[in-house]
Amino acid sequence: MTSWNRKSTCCWRSSGPDRSNTLNDKPLLALALFVLTGCGDGENPNLAVGQLASDRIELTAETNEPIVAINVAEGARVDAGRVLVEQDARRAMARRAEAAAALGQSRARLDELVRGPRSEAIAAARANVEGATQELEFRESEMTRTREVYARGLASPEALDRAQAALDAAQANLKLRLAQLEELLSGTTVEELAQAEQAVRQAEARRDAAEIDVERTTIRAPVAGIADSRLFELGERPTPGQPIMVVLAGEQPYARVYVPERLRVHVRPGSEVRLRVDGLDETLPGTVRWVASDASFTPYFALTERDRGRLTYEAKIDFDFDGERLPDGVPVDAEFEVD
Repeated sequence: MTSWNRKSTCCWRSSGPDRSNTLNDKPLLALALFVLTGCGDGENPNLAVGQLASDRIELTAETNEPIVAINVAEGARVDAGRVLVEQDARRAMARRAEAAAALGQSRARLDELVRGPRSEAIAAARANVEGATQELEFRESEMTRTREVYARGLASPEALDRAQAALDAAQANLKLRLAQLEELLSGTTVEELAQAEQAVRQAEARRDAAEIDVERTTIRAPVAGIADSRLFELGERPTPGQPIMVVLAGEQPYARVYVPERLRVHVRPGSEVRLRVDGLDETLPGTVRWVASDASFTPYFALTERDRGRLTYEAKIDFDFDGERLPDGVPVDAEFEVD
């Protein structure tokens, strides 16, 4: 019967026949060498490591009006185009109404010039000429009478001056009325039409700018995602350019991994990937969205003792997951399918 005696704390030796020659068996020796030299480190050559990350979109204020409504809670899912925050739009709306009224006046003037003078306007202009002519005739007769009276010493120099001033005014009025009638009879000039058209274009530009100012008081989600955080409260007045809310784009984050140099030639947009996310039992299929063309040093969280100083290529991988949105920063392994 064979008996075993403990020789030390780390090994046992049989007191029976020496069986060490059995290690010469070639298959066992090959296996031992394989474990010690080849795959003993347990590394997968097609593996890249990284973290979950999201595209963060900062929605900034474009006016300095106070916030009057916040329509979503932090962490809520939002669709593209949904109104998230509203600022006071009353002043912007007043400027829009003023610009719209000015545009209406410019268009009315242009329409009038395009149509040309109406018969009623011409008749009124002729009546004005007739009235101015009668006024001039009356002032001429008054001037003649005042001169005669002044010559007999019965009128003062001031009376003569007043009569002359009234005569000059009547002559100027008749000249103006004749010019107005002539303008109506000759129609609209090319220059007048060009000026009116330019006035309409300027008024339209002011109206459009006022409309944009109104729209800027409403902050909308540019993409579907998660309302991650809001940075202002009701009643506060942000300055233009300050972030009001942050939206995380997409239903799920993406995997940001760092591809080793040896794998870079096999990785391109559209490449299939199997992802293992810490905390999930299942493996998720993914697709490479983007991979960097320039190498960089491995980031600190992806370093092992062997990886220090190695160059890697950042890649972004999209994947589908039906559960709740996964948090950013969770470690992830990406196994690439290499032929």
